[in-house]
Amino acid sequence: MSRSGWTAILLAGQRPGVDPLAQAFGEQWKALVRVDGEAMLSRVARTLLASPAIARVLVVAQQPEILFTGDCAWLTTEPRIGTAVSTDGIAVSVAALAGTEAAPWPVLVTTADHPLLTPAMVEAAISGLGDADVGIGVVSSRTLLAAYPDNRRTWLKFAGGHWTGANLFALASAKAMPALFAWSAVERDRKKALKLIWHFGPLLAIRAVTRTITLAAALAKAGRKLDARVVPIDLPFAEAGIDVDKPSDHTLAETILRGRT
Repeated sequence: MSRSGWTAILLAGQRPGVDPLAQAFGEQWKALVRVDGEAMLSRVARTLLASPAIARVLVVAQQPEILFTGDCAWLTTEPRIGTAVSTDGIAVSVAALAGTEAAPWPVLVTTADHPLLTPAMVEAAISGLGDADVGIGVVSSRTLLAAYPDNRRTWLKFAGGHWTGANLFALASAKAMPALFAWSAVERDRKKALKLIWHFGPLLAIRAVTRTITLAAALAKAGRKLDARVVPIDLPFAEAGIDVDKPSDHTLAETILRGRT
């Protein structure tokens, strides 16, 4: 898989209704919440453009142009930035765009609420895909809790370790499309591990519950049902597993960012 020419699909929309984080910080849109003095959307877009593998960034939201104000105004003049209107659901939106002229393969998907993202994380996610069709960025509990022992995450518990998502998905080609359609079917259950795994059959769910299968083996089995090679990408960065969903995440993210400067 090439290490250059990637499209980054940057998801900046939000679910219907009032977003609690946005409300807590007096914003209508979560992506515009500032972390250490800069809107999250702006931070993530800058990080993606600073990553050698990324050739273009497509910002996807219900009304993407509305987001391009204040800290994000520079996105309107950046030639490598494009926009697309999201549809009903994250996976459906990505499936509608991946492989099109606006978002040619290969594609890296990430989110605007990931202000701790770094170019090193982006490059690790891309190189970790190898020759697979779909790569799912994850961080082990060992890695994350060693750095931030009080941080609370949703853990997927498998033989050999517990994992949390890193909001980084590497998609190599059209072979990833069945995985996107499967993702759309389980999207509501993305934080309920057992319900998510059950979609791929009771035997796999039983093995996951009894922790007699590793995450890599479980993804391989699920991938075979989709005629795609699906792999976990174990990222060695604790911060890759921390997105900003609530005020306590925001406080932690600001502390981390201030420590980087």
